[in-house]
Amino acid sequence: MSSSVPRLVIAAPSSGSGKTTVATGLMAAFASRGLAVSPHKVGPDYIDPGYHALATGRVGRNLDAYLCGPELVGPLFAHGARGCDLAVVEGVMGMFDGAAGEGELASTAHVAKLLRAPVVLVVDASSQSRSVAALVHGFASWDPEVRVGGVILNKVASDRHEALLREALDSAGVPVLGVLRRVPQVDTPSRHLGLVPVAERQAAAVEAVAAMGAQVDAGCDLEGLLALARSAGVLSGAGWDAAEALACSPPPPLPVPSLGAAPPDPRFGPEGASSSNAGRADGVGLHQQVTGRADNAQPRSKVTVAVAGGPAFTFSYAEHAELLTAAGADVVVFDPLHDEQLPDGTRGLVIGGGFPEVYAAELSANEPLRKAVSALAETGAPVAAECAGLLYLCRELDGMPMCGVLDASGRMSERLTLGYRDAVALSDSVLAVAGTRMRGHEFHRTVVEPGSGAAPAWGVRAPDRRVEGFVQQGVHASYLHTHWAAEPGVARRFVERCRTS
Repeated sequence: MSSSVPRLVIAAPSSGSGKTTVATGLMAAFASRGLAVSPHKVGPDYIDPGYHALATGRVGRNLDAYLCGPELVGPLFAHGARGCDLAVVEGVMGMFDGAAGEGELASTAHVAKLLRAPVVLVVDASSQSRSVAALVHGFASWDPEVRVGGVILNKVASDRHEALLREALDSAGVPVLGVLRRVPQVDTPSRHLGLVPVAERQAAAVEAVAAMGAQVDAGCDLEGLLALARSAGVLSGAGWDAAEALACSPPPPLPVPSLGAAPPDPRFGPEGASSSNAGRADGVGLHQQVTGRADNAQPRSKVTVAVAGGPAFTFSYAEHAELLTAAGADVVVFDPLHDEQLPDGTRGLVIGGGFPEVYAAELSANEPLRKAVSALAETGAPVAAECAGLLYLCRELDGMPMCGVLDASGRMSERLTLGYRDAVALSDSVLAVAGTRMRGHEFHRTVVEPGSGAAPAWGVRAPDRRVEGFVQQGVHASYLHTHWAAEPGVARRFVERCRTS
């Protein structure tokens, strides 16, 4: 199977050039013309895809070659773009900026090559004229495998300024496909972790996306951009599918082992995991010893997995819910700001990232739900918490009572913790057997004290070596964001634990 969906990658020389405005505006402009537009974001960011979804009416999806591996970028793209007329991929940082110390890995340029997609370079022209030609020429010629098919000039001051820029670019060999002037109403509010998520400002976000679409529609050559998108190369291979991914991922060991025991330190050593199940979240080695086979179990009744949502918990990858569903879960979203009880029949709980520090007072005031979460955890039911979820499970956050599942306290910090992480599971948990290698991402301005429990969740191997997170009974809580498409056994193991707890 192959994918020939027309596609564009929107890149820039640096952050702050206007990628989000242009990418979201293009999505909205093409969608308003009746095209089915598939939105994508390079890298781990959760916030921009919310704006993309608002512009297109489709789920925004991430393409991260570090978290998922380069081999999954094409299949995940094809999965999201299936049946669409056009795909728009917003890049990350500067076009050639990727995982630190890893060359081009996970950069916008890398993903563009993996997708065989032409690149549109967004240039902040506010403080230059003729120099823009040298800048564009450099980006267009740096890597001959990256095809820069056009440029969109952003923050252009006047007609005269536009004329100077166009004259300079005539010699660069890269066509100008759009010129955008400064329009204040397109600006979107930011705070300590970037843009304010869509879920927190629905009406204002709708207006901002509409303004972006109108500006791009008026200032860009949409026909030229669509023609460029149609010049993308054909992608070979099938699109990713949650059920097929699970079918290729052997079942968890039966019975599920006792959880929370920390392994010896060698599992955190320089050569990686040392167990026979190394690198497998589901522990296929033990399953094959017990059953003599690695085939899939017969379908069984669904179990209810509650997933935290609402304005306080907006960070989630769409593939996680798809994998849980394919593994046999009935995924039910609830809002910890307003719902006083967990969904009926909850057997497992997933609390992703977000901004609990912004909503600490409201979360603390919902005492019935805090007690319900604590009671569920006490039964040994599986609870997977990332970043914001970790803070919510703490005893307190900025002095306000939280769920008290973990004997730890959280607080805001001036220091931004940001970056990719290479980690190994240090304790058997509802997500993985000890020794499983995973890649993740941290993104927060908070501190949890202590930073790990008696049975830590992860040993972070790079960029610095440390232990992190908590495993106790059925709880796995950590700052690390992971992408389960890279290891579908995580979802299978979690749902199996829901059945047996």
